[in-house]
Amino acid sequence: MIIPSIDLQNGHAVQLIGGKEKALDAGDPCPIAECFGRVGEVAVIDLDAALGTGSNRETILDLLKRAPCRVGGGIRDLKTARFWLDAGARKIILGTAAEPELLSQLPRDRVIAALDAVDGDIVVEGWTKKTGRGVLDRMQELKAYVGGFLVTFVEREGRLGGIDESGIKELVDAADDAALTVAGGVATAQDVGRIDALGADAQVGMALYTNRFDLADATAACLKTDREDGLWTTVVVDESGLALGLAYSDVDSLRVAINEGKGAYHSRSRNALWIKGATSGAVQKLHRIELDCDRDTLRFSVSQSGPGFCHLERSSCWGDSTGLQRLESTLWDRKTAAVEGSYTGRLLAEEGLLAAKLGEEAEELAQADGVSEVIHEAADLIYFAMVAMARAGVRMTDVESELDRRALKITRRSGNPKASYQGGN
Repeated sequence: MIIPSIDLQNGHAVQLIGGKEKALDAGDPCPIAECFGRVGEVAVIDLDAALGTGSNRETILDLLKRAPCRVGGGIRDLKTARFWLDAGARKIILGTAAEPELLSQLPRDRVIAALDAVDGDIVVEGWTKKTGRGVLDRMQELKAYVGGFLVTFVEREGRLGGIDESGIKELVDAADDAALTVAGGVATAQDVGRIDALGADAQVGMALYTNRFDLADATAACLKTDREDGLWTTVVVDESGLALGLAYSDVDSLRVAINEGKGAYHSRSRNALWIKGATSGAVQKLHRIELDCDRDTLRFSVSQSGPGFCHLERSSCWGDSTGLQRLESTLWDRKTAAVEGSYTGRLLAEEGLLAAKLGEEAEELAQADGVSEVIHEAADLIYFAMVAMARAGVRMTDVESELDRRALKITRRSGNPKASYQGGN
Protein backbone atom coordinates (compact mmCIF):
# COMPACT_ATOMS: atom_id res chain seq x y z
CA MET A 1 0.00 0.00 0.00
CA ILE A 2 0.92 3.64 -0.06
CA ILE A 3 2.52 5.36 2.94
CA PRO A 4 1.96 9.09 2.38
CA SER A 5 4.72 11.23 3.86
CA ILE A 6 4.80 14.59 5.57
CA ASP A 7 8.23 16.17 5.90
CA LEU A 8 8.30 19.03 8.40
CA GLN A 9 10.33 22.23 8.46
CA ASN A 10 9.38 25.11 10.76
CA GLY A 11 5.94 23.59 11.29
CA HIS A 12 5.19 23.38 7.57
CA ALA A 13 4.85 20.37 5.29
CA VAL A 14 7.58 20.60 2.67
CA GLN A 15 9.12 18.53 -0.10
CA LEU A 16 12.82 18.47 -0.88
CA ILE A 17 14.74 17.22 -3.90
CA GLY A 18 17.72 15.06 -3.03
CA GLY A 19 17.21 15.91 0.62
CA LYS A 20 18.45 19.49 0.13
CA GLU A 21 16.62 21.71 -2.33
CA LYS A 22 13.14 22.79 -1.21
CA ALA A 23 10.78 22.11 -4.08
CA LEU A 24 7.54 23.18 -2.40
CA ASP A 25 5.93 24.34 0.83
CA ALA A 26 2.48 22.79 1.40
CA GLY A 27 1.78 24.83 4.56
CA ASP A 28 -0.27 23.54 7.49
CA PRO A 29 0.26 19.75 7.81
CA CYS A 30 -2.89 19.11 9.89
CA PRO A 31 -5.51 18.87 7.10
CA ILE A 32 -2.98 16.93 5.03
CA ALA A 33 -2.54 14.39 7.82
CA GLU A 34 -6.30 14.00 8.29
CA CYS A 35 -6.72 13.18 4.60
CA PHE A 36 -3.62 10.96 4.35
CA GLY A 37 -4.63 9.06 7.49
CA ARG A 38 -7.78 7.77 5.81
CA VAL A 39 -5.71 5.23 3.87
CA GLY A 40 -3.44 4.06 6.70
CA GLU A 41 -0.24 5.11 8.42
CA VAL A 42 1.42 8.42 7.59
CA ALA A 43 5.19 8.86 7.68
CA VAL A 44 5.96 12.09 9.58
CA ILE A 45 9.60 13.18 9.37
CA ASP A 46 11.00 16.04 11.44
CA LEU A 47 13.63 17.46 9.10
CA ASP A 48 14.65 20.16 11.57
CA ALA A 49 15.36 17.57 14.28
CA ALA A 50 17.19 15.39 11.78
CA LEU A 51 19.43 18.29 10.75
CA GLY A 52 19.86 19.56 14.31
CA THR A 53 18.38 22.95 13.44
CA GLY A 54 15.22 22.81 15.55
CA SER A 55 12.22 20.68 16.42
CA ASN A 56 8.63 20.18 15.28
CA ARG A 57 7.64 18.27 18.41
CA GLU A 58 4.41 20.14 19.17
CA THR A 59 3.28 19.91 15.57
CA ILE A 60 3.88 16.14 15.51
CA LEU A 61 2.04 15.68 18.80
CA ASP A 62 -0.94 17.38 17.17
CA LEU A 63 -0.66 15.16 14.08
CA LEU A 64 -0.67 12.03 16.26
CA LYS A 65 -4.19 12.97 17.39
CA ARG A 66 -5.36 13.26 13.80
CA ALA A 67 -3.88 10.23 12.04
CA PRO A 68 -1.94 7.01 12.68
CA CYS A 69 1.67 8.09 12.27
CA ARG A 70 5.11 6.58 12.07
CA VAL A 71 7.56 9.23 13.31
CA GLY A 72 11.16 9.82 12.30
CA GLY A 73 13.82 12.47 12.28
CA GLY A 74 16.29 13.14 15.08
CA ILE A 75 15.55 9.97 17.08
CA ARG A 76 19.03 9.08 18.24
CA ASP A 77 18.68 7.89 21.84
CA LEU A 78 16.48 5.70 24.04
CA LYS A 79 14.77 8.62 25.79
CA THR A 80 13.58 10.19 22.52
CA ALA A 81 12.54 6.83 21.10
CA ARG A 82 10.45 6.04 24.17
CA PHE A 83 8.94 9.52 24.16
CA TRP A 84 7.47 9.07 20.68
CA LEU A 85 6.27 5.53 21.35
CA ASP A 86 4.54 6.70 24.55
CA ALA A 87 3.11 9.71 22.66
CA GLY A 88 1.23 7.40 20.33
CA ALA A 89 3.48 6.90 17.31
CA ARG A 90 2.51 3.59 15.71
CA LYS A 91 6.15 3.12 14.80
CA ILE A 92 9.36 5.10 15.04
CA ILE A 93 11.98 5.43 12.31
CA LEU A 94 15.65 5.38 13.30
CA GLY A 95 18.49 6.25 10.96
CA THR A 96 22.15 6.16 11.93
CA ALA A 97 21.17 5.42 15.54
CA ALA A 98 19.70 2.07 14.48
CA GLU A 99 22.26 -0.11 16.21
CA PRO A 100 21.63 -3.39 18.09
CA GLU A 101 22.47 -1.88 21.49
CA LEU A 102 19.67 0.69 21.21
CA LEU A 103 17.24 -1.40 19.18
CA SER A 104 17.33 -4.29 21.67
CA GLN A 105 15.75 -1.99 24.29
CA LEU A 106 12.75 -1.19 22.10
CA PRO A 107 9.71 -3.24 20.95
CA ARG A 108 10.80 -4.82 17.67
CA ASP A 109 7.42 -4.59 15.95
CA ARG A 110 7.28 -0.82 16.40
CA VAL A 111 10.74 0.09 15.11
CA ILE A 112 11.76 0.80 11.52
CA ALA A 113 15.39 1.14 10.46
CA ALA A 114 15.90 3.78 7.78
CA LEU A 115 18.59 2.91 5.25
CA ASP A 116 19.50 5.54 2.67
CA ALA A 117 21.36 4.16 -0.30
CA VAL A 118 22.94 5.33 -3.54
CA ASP A 119 23.26 2.49 -6.03
CA GLY A 120 22.98 -0.01 -3.17
CA ASP A 121 25.57 1.60 -0.89
CA ILE A 122 24.58 3.17 2.45
CA VAL A 123 25.06 6.95 2.71
CA VAL A 124 24.91 9.15 5.83
CA GLU A 125 25.31 12.78 6.92
CA GLY A 126 22.52 14.12 4.75
CA TRP A 127 23.30 11.67 1.98
CA THR A 128 26.73 13.30 1.47
CA LYS A 129 29.01 10.57 2.79
CA LYS A 130 29.34 7.01 1.56
CA THR A 131 29.95 4.37 4.21
CA GLY A 132 31.17 1.57 2.01
CA ARG A 133 28.49 -0.71 3.46
CA GLY A 134 25.88 -2.37 1.28
CA VAL A 135 22.18 -1.97 2.07
CA LEU A 136 21.60 -5.74 1.85
CA ASP A 137 24.39 -6.47 4.32
CA ARG A 138 23.02 -3.83 6.70
CA MET A 139 19.57 -5.42 6.55
CA GLN A 140 21.04 -8.76 7.54
CA GLU A 141 22.69 -7.14 10.57
CA LEU A 142 19.52 -5.43 11.79
CA LYS A 143 16.53 -7.58 10.80
CA ALA A 144 16.51 -9.45 14.13
CA TYR A 145 15.99 -6.13 15.94
CA VAL A 146 13.43 -4.26 13.82
CA GLY A 147 9.95 -4.89 12.51
CA GLY A 148 10.56 -3.04 9.27
CA PHE A 149 12.96 -1.21 6.98
CA LEU A 150 12.60 2.07 5.11
CA VAL A 151 14.97 2.01 2.17
CA THR A 152 15.33 5.25 0.25
CA PHE A 153 16.76 5.19 -3.25
CA VAL A 154 18.56 8.51 -2.89
CA GLU A 155 19.43 8.79 -6.56
CA ARG A 156 15.70 8.69 -7.33
CA GLU A 157 14.31 10.64 -4.35
CA GLY A 158 12.14 13.62 -5.33
CA ARG A 159 12.85 13.15 -9.03
CA LEU A 160 9.77 11.13 -10.07
CA GLY A 161 11.91 8.95 -12.32
CA GLY A 162 10.23 5.61 -11.74
CA ILE A 163 11.07 2.59 -9.59
CA ASP A 164 13.64 -0.21 -9.70
CA GLU A 165 11.45 -3.33 -9.53
CA SER A 166 14.31 -5.84 -9.50
CA GLY A 167 16.04 -3.89 -6.74
CA ILE A 168 12.86 -3.79 -4.67
CA LYS A 169 12.31 -7.54 -5.09
CA GLU A 170 15.83 -8.15 -3.83
CA LEU A 171 15.14 -5.99 -0.77
CA VAL A 172 11.85 -7.79 -0.04
CA ASP A 173 13.66 -11.13 -0.05
CA ALA A 174 16.41 -9.78 2.21
CA ALA A 175 13.91 -8.37 4.73
CA ASP A 176 12.47 -11.83 5.50
CA ASP A 177 9.68 -11.34 8.07
CA ALA A 178 10.37 -7.61 8.49
CA ALA A 179 8.10 -5.28 6.55
CA LEU A 180 9.66 -3.24 3.78
CA THR A 181 8.85 0.33 2.78
CA VAL A 182 10.66 1.92 -0.14
CA ALA A 183 10.97 5.57 -1.08
CA GLY A 184 12.29 7.37 -4.11
CA GLY A 185 11.24 7.47 -7.72
CA VAL A 186 7.51 6.73 -7.44
CA ALA A 187 5.94 8.67 -10.32
CA THR A 188 2.62 6.96 -11.01
CA ALA A 189 -0.14 5.15 -9.17
CA GLN A 190 0.87 2.06 -11.11
CA ASP A 191 4.29 2.26 -9.45
CA VAL A 192 2.53 1.95 -6.08
CA GLY A 193 0.59 -1.06 -7.33
CA ARG A 194 3.73 -2.77 -8.61
CA ILE A 195 5.52 -2.19 -5.31
CA ASP A 196 2.53 -3.58 -3.42
CA ALA A 197 2.50 -6.67 -5.66
CA LEU A 198 6.19 -7.21 -4.85
CA GLY A 199 5.34 -7.32 -1.14
CA ALA A 200 6.41 -3.83 -0.06
CA ASP A 201 4.84 -0.46 0.75
CA ALA A 202 5.60 2.73 -1.15
CA GLN A 203 6.39 5.88 0.83
CA VAL A 204 5.30 8.75 -1.38
CA GLY A 205 5.61 12.49 -1.05
CA MET A 206 6.47 14.50 -4.14
CA ALA A 207 4.07 12.70 -6.50
CA LEU A 208 1.13 13.39 -4.17
CA TYR A 209 2.01 17.01 -3.52
CA THR A 210 2.47 17.74 -7.24
CA ASN A 211 -0.79 15.96 -8.14
CA ARG A 212 0.83 13.31 -10.31
CA PHE A 213 -1.80 11.04 -8.78
CA ASP A 214 -3.91 10.97 -5.64
CA LEU A 215 -4.60 8.52 -2.82
CA ALA A 216 -7.60 7.04 -4.63
CA ASP A 217 -5.47 6.24 -7.68
CA ALA A 218 -2.82 4.65 -5.48
CA THR A 219 -5.37 2.58 -3.57
CA ALA A 220 -7.06 1.44 -6.77
CA ALA A 221 -3.72 0.40 -8.25
CA CYS A 222 -3.31 -2.14 -5.44
CA LEU A 223 -6.79 -3.64 -5.89
CA LYS A 224 -8.12 -6.41 -8.10
CA THR A 225 -11.57 -7.79 -8.82
CA ASP A 226 -13.17 -10.69 -10.67
CA ARG A 227 -16.48 -8.84 -11.09
CA GLU A 228 -17.53 -8.08 -14.67
CA ASP A 229 -18.44 -4.52 -13.69
CA GLY A 230 -14.96 -3.95 -12.21
CA LEU A 231 -16.30 -2.83 -8.82
CA TRP A 232 -14.66 -3.65 -5.48
CA THR A 233 -16.71 -5.23 -2.72
CA THR A 234 -16.77 -2.90 0.28
CA VAL A 235 -17.58 -3.96 3.84
CA VAL A 236 -18.83 -1.01 5.91
CA VAL A 237 -18.17 -1.15 9.67
CA ASP A 238 -18.59 1.23 12.58
CA GLU A 239 -15.80 2.53 14.84
CA SER A 240 -15.82 -0.71 16.83
CA GLY A 241 -15.56 -2.92 13.74
CA LEU A 242 -19.22 -4.04 13.76
CA ALA A 243 -20.44 -4.70 10.22
CA LEU A 244 -23.17 -2.30 9.12
CA GLY A 245 -23.66 -3.46 5.56
CA LEU A 246 -22.18 -4.24 2.16
CA ALA A 247 -21.51 -1.75 -0.62
CA TYR A 248 -19.38 -1.39 -3.74
CA SER A 249 -16.67 1.05 -4.77
CA ASP A 250 -14.94 2.31 -7.88
CA VAL A 251 -12.08 4.78 -8.23
CA ASP A 252 -14.42 7.78 -8.47
CA SER A 253 -16.26 6.90 -5.26
CA LEU A 254 -12.93 6.23 -3.56
CA ARG A 255 -11.76 9.69 -4.54
CA VAL A 256 -14.80 11.36 -2.96
CA ALA A 257 -14.57 9.18 0.15
CA ILE A 258 -10.88 9.90 0.75
CA ASN A 259 -10.78 13.57 -0.21
CA GLU A 260 -14.03 14.54 1.55
CA GLY A 261 -14.01 12.06 4.44
CA LYS A 262 -17.47 10.71 3.61
CA GLY A 263 -19.09 7.34 3.13
CA ALA A 264 -19.15 7.42 -0.65
CA TYR A 265 -19.82 4.34 -2.79
CA HIS A 266 -20.89 3.26 -6.28
CA SER A 267 -24.60 2.54 -6.65
CA ARG A 268 -25.12 -0.48 -8.89
CA SER A 269 -28.83 0.24 -9.36
CA ARG A 270 -28.19 3.81 -10.57
CA ASN A 271 -24.71 3.15 -11.95
CA ALA A 272 -23.60 6.36 -10.29
CA LEU A 273 -21.88 7.83 -7.28
CA TRP A 274 -23.79 7.29 -4.03
CA ILE A 275 -22.95 9.43 -1.01
CA LYS A 276 -24.56 7.80 2.00
CA GLY A 277 -27.09 10.09 3.68
CA ALA A 278 -27.11 12.76 0.99
CA THR A 279 -30.90 12.53 0.83
CA SER A 280 -31.83 10.61 4.00
CA GLY A 281 -29.62 12.50 6.44
CA ALA A 282 -28.00 9.26 7.65
CA VAL A 283 -24.55 10.53 6.70
CA GLN A 284 -21.26 8.79 7.41
CA LYS A 285 -17.92 10.23 8.48
CA LEU A 286 -15.12 8.14 7.02
CA HIS A 287 -12.24 7.30 9.34
CA ARG A 288 -10.24 4.67 7.51
CA ILE A 289 -10.10 2.59 4.33
CA GLU A 290 -8.33 -0.76 4.52
CA LEU A 291 -7.54 -3.47 1.97
CA ASP A 292 -7.87 -7.14 2.79
CA CYS A 293 -5.01 -9.61 2.37
CA ASP A 294 -6.14 -10.65 -1.13
CA ARG A 295 -6.55 -7.06 -2.28
CA ASP A 296 -10.06 -7.69 -3.60
CA THR A 297 -12.15 -6.29 -0.73
CA LEU A 298 -12.24 -2.91 1.01
CA ARG A 299 -13.27 -2.11 4.56
CA PHE A 300 -14.64 1.34 5.35
CA SER A 301 -14.58 2.33 9.03
CA VAL A 302 -17.19 5.04 9.56
CA SER A 303 -19.21 6.93 12.12
CA GLN A 304 -22.86 6.48 11.19
CA SER A 305 -25.37 9.20 12.05
CA GLY A 306 -29.13 9.28 11.73
CA PRO A 307 -31.34 6.20 11.94
CA GLY A 308 -28.60 3.85 10.80
CA PHE A 309 -27.01 2.29 7.74
CA CYS A 310 -29.93 0.10 6.67
CA HIS A 311 -32.72 1.49 4.49
CA LEU A 312 -35.13 -0.05 7.02
CA GLU A 313 -33.81 2.50 9.54
CA ARG A 314 -31.92 -0.04 11.60
CA SER A 315 -28.34 0.32 12.78
CA SER A 316 -27.14 -2.41 10.41
CA CYS A 317 -28.48 -4.54 7.59
CA TRP A 318 -28.44 -7.49 9.99
CA GLY A 319 -30.75 -5.92 12.53
CA ASP A 320 -30.40 -3.75 15.58
CA SER A 321 -27.36 -3.74 17.83
CA THR A 322 -26.86 -5.96 20.88
CA GLY A 323 -24.68 -5.96 23.99
CA LEU A 324 -22.85 -2.78 24.92
CA GLN A 325 -23.97 -0.93 21.81
CA ARG A 326 -27.61 -1.64 22.57
CA LEU A 327 -27.15 -0.55 26.18
CA GLU A 328 -25.41 2.64 25.10
CA SER A 329 -28.24 3.47 22.69
CA THR A 330 -30.82 2.91 25.43
CA LEU A 331 -28.94 5.07 27.93
CA TRP A 332 -28.61 7.95 25.48
CA ASP A 333 -32.33 7.70 24.73
CA ARG A 334 -33.06 7.87 28.46
CA LYS A 335 -30.71 10.83 28.77
CA THR A 336 -32.47 12.90 26.11
CA ALA A 337 -36.08 11.88 26.81
CA ALA A 338 -38.01 11.72 30.06
CA VAL A 339 -39.13 8.11 30.55
CA GLU A 340 -41.52 7.55 33.44
CA GLY A 341 -40.17 5.13 36.00
CA SER A 342 -36.71 5.03 34.39
CA TYR A 343 -33.99 4.09 36.87
CA THR A 344 -31.44 5.62 34.52
CA GLY A 345 -33.37 8.89 34.84
CA ARG A 346 -33.08 8.65 38.63
CA LEU A 347 -29.34 8.08 38.41
CA LEU A 348 -28.93 11.13 36.21
CA ALA A 349 -31.22 13.33 38.31
CA GLU A 350 -30.50 12.45 41.96
CA GLU A 351 -27.28 13.99 43.19
CA GLY A 352 -24.88 11.44 44.67
CA LEU A 353 -26.88 8.34 43.71
CA LEU A 354 -24.73 7.36 40.74
CA ALA A 355 -21.46 7.87 42.65
CA ALA A 356 -22.75 5.71 45.49
CA LYS A 357 -23.83 2.92 43.16
CA LEU A 358 -20.50 2.95 41.33
CA GLY A 359 -18.63 2.49 44.59
CA GLU A 360 -21.03 -0.19 45.76
CA GLU A 361 -20.90 -2.21 42.55
CA ALA A 362 -17.10 -1.94 42.24
CA GLU A 363 -16.73 -3.39 45.73
CA GLU A 364 -19.18 -6.19 44.99
CA LEU A 365 -17.28 -7.12 41.82
CA ALA A 366 -14.00 -7.12 43.71
CA GLN A 367 -15.47 -9.59 46.21
CA ALA A 368 -17.35 -11.73 43.69
CA ASP A 369 -16.55 -15.44 43.72
CA GLY A 370 -17.29 -17.81 40.87
CA VAL A 371 -18.02 -17.31 37.19
CA SER A 372 -21.74 -16.53 37.40
CA GLU A 373 -21.31 -14.06 40.26
CA VAL A 374 -18.48 -12.25 38.48
CA ILE A 375 -20.61 -12.02 35.31
CA HIS A 376 -23.54 -10.61 37.27
CA GLU A 377 -21.52 -8.05 39.21
CA ALA A 378 -19.49 -7.02 36.15
CA ALA A 379 -22.71 -6.38 34.24
CA ASP A 380 -23.97 -4.20 37.10
CA LEU A 381 -20.75 -2.17 37.22
CA ILE A 382 -20.60 -1.73 33.45
CA TYR A 383 -24.17 -0.44 33.44
CA PHE A 384 -23.45 2.22 36.06
CA ALA A 385 -20.13 3.14 34.39
CA MET A 386 -21.94 3.65 31.09
CA VAL A 387 -24.56 5.83 32.77
CA ALA A 388 -21.68 8.01 33.99
CA MET A 389 -20.31 8.07 30.45
CA ALA A 390 -23.66 9.05 28.96
CA ARG A 391 -24.04 11.83 31.53
CA ALA A 392 -20.70 13.26 30.42
CA GLY A 393 -21.43 12.81 26.72
CA VAL A 394 -18.81 10.07 26.33
CA ARG A 395 -19.32 7.24 23.85
CA MET A 396 -17.92 3.72 24.19
CA THR A 397 -15.80 4.38 21.09
CA ASP A 398 -14.14 7.26 22.97
CA VAL A 399 -13.15 4.83 25.73
CA GLU A 400 -11.96 2.26 23.20
CA SER A 401 -9.79 4.91 21.53
CA GLU A 402 -8.27 5.80 24.89
CA LEU A 403 -7.50 2.13 25.55
CA ASP A 404 -5.87 1.88 22.12
CA ARG A 405 -3.72 4.92 22.91
CA ARG A 406 -2.68 3.42 26.24
CA ALA A 407 -1.74 0.17 24.53
CA LEU A 408 0.87 2.09 22.53
CA LYS A 409 2.69 3.25 25.66
CA ILE A 410 5.83 1.32 26.55
CA THR A 411 6.58 3.19 29.79
CA ARG A 412 4.37 1.66 32.46
CA ARG A 413 3.08 3.07 35.73
CA SER A 414 3.46 1.07 38.94
CA GLY A 415 -0.29 0.53 39.21
CA ASN A 416 -0.29 0.54 43.00
CA PRO A 417 -3.55 1.52 44.72
CA LYS A 418 -3.98 4.88 46.43
CA ALA A 419 -3.30 4.92 50.15
CA SER A 420 -7.01 5.01 51.03
CA TYR A 421 -7.53 1.68 49.23
CA GLN A 422 -4.51 -0.22 50.56
CA GLY A 423 -5.00 -3.02 53.04
CA GLY A 424 -8.71 -3.27 52.27
CA ASN A 425 -9.46 0.07 53.96
